[in-house]
Amino acid sequence: MNAAPRLRAGAFYADLHYADLHMKFLDRQKELSRLMALSRRRDGGLAVITGRRRVGKTRLLVEWVERSGGVYFVADQSSPEVQRRYLTAALARKLRGLDGVTFADWRTLLAGVAERAIESKWTGPLVLDEVPYLVLQAPELPSVLQHFVDHEAKRARLTVAIAGSSQRMMQGLVMDASAPLFGRARELLMMGPLPPGYARDVFGNQDLLEAWTAWGGIPRYWELAKDEKGSIQARIDRLVLDPLGPLHREPDHILLEEVPSALEVRPILDAIGAGAHRVSEIAGRMGRPATSLARPLDRLIEMGLATREVPFEESGSKRALYRIADPFFRMWFRVVAPNRGPLATMNPASRQALLAKHWPGLLGQAWEELCRDSVPSLGDWSAASRWWRGNEAEWDVVAESLDRTQLLVGEVKIQASQDDIDRLLHRPVPAFAGRRSVVRTLFAATTRGRLRTQDALLVRSADVFRRR
Repeated sequence: MNAAPRLRAGAFYADLHYADLHMKFLDRQKELSRLMALSRRRDGGLAVITGRRRVGKTRLLVEWVERSGGVYFVADQSSPEVQRRYLTAALARKLRGLDGVTFADWRTLLAGVAERAIESKWTGPLVLDEVPYLVLQAPELPSVLQHFVDHEAKRARLTVAIAGSSQRMMQGLVMDASAPLFGRARELLMMGPLPPGYARDVFGNQDLLEAWTAWGGIPRYWELAKDEKGSIQARIDRLVLDPLGPLHREPDHILLEEVPSALEVRPILDAIGAGAHRVSEIAGRMGRPATSLARPLDRLIEMGLATREVPFEESGSKRALYRIADPFFRMWFRVVAPNRGPLATMNPASRQALLAKHWPGLLGQAWEELCRDSVPSLGDWSAASRWWRGNEAEWDVVAESLDRTQLLVGEVKIQASQDDIDRLLHRPVPAFAGRRSVVRTLFAATTRGRLRTQDALLVRSADVFRRR
């Protein structure tokens, strides 16, 4: 973990809204190591970096550019002519002969860059961020990039990186078999939220579960929250609930900034946030046929904003439930979305009272998800899920051992006592366990009194938020 870099003249970037440049460089060491190794190759190559907005792609790319003497350029929705002028200005700080030069199209610009890179013995990296914005304005760009990567960049031994937040656009550009750049990337990095183990680096001794319930693992939200004072709820009030707060309309901005815009899926998030989880319930809230929701639900999952949950070992089940995957979005659609009008006239005390009504439920759901996600780190366990059926008692956490001989079955509690351990030990072995031996596990964010675990495994908050 290193202090935020001071950018040299060779690193040009815009719109620091996406970069948390004054927060420590957290985690991402594996990704950075792979990118650094690519830029050290004698023959260069292509890197593709994608992931939802605010996960720290720009922070990673700027760190890489700073360490390797590259050029970083971030696109916007300006015209192609303006974008080429901006990119040429960025490159002129690194390559001779580009000052005041105007290029008529993308092909001649990129060819000119390769020629001057050879003359200057510069091998990159050249980082083009938010490429979907460029493609939106210049549909010919994917095929131009294909030719550039295959020929001019290869001849110049350039390391080139393209990045973008629009999952759909990046899929069409790189990952589909018919995509122009399919199979050409030497590094394909799909970035997700930061792991819970890094929360302590930012929030110190504060309640990490509360911090995760509010901000999830999104670096941009961590950056804003750490600069505020007071309790987690007070920070939520100033940043999110207050109509003047920088995150008061954050989900709307995220959906609008997608390419193409994802505002069409907003009503689904409203319905799920209000408690509708089955397709039929969501469709009923929206007044639409259930058959019309398959594609928008898939898009939300693709964006990392929703998840499809099925009972353990029932992957093809029709009993699927849809939930908001991101803790911040879940909080926003539970508290802010249905109360935008009242929040505009409430004082801070009233806003925090509104949050307090929903906080226990949000806290419980975040803790459940954290517990399931932590299971593979507890030993030789596969990914965990939940189990439920009709009126039968559900299991909050179920996972099979990698050798398929054991089954972890667990309950999740915000606060656990000896009674919870005793009840867990006396629950009947679930029928779906079959011949597998059962490991009963209690996940407890906090405990009351001294617990005798006997034959049960006890997992505490410190275990879930441990650095791995």
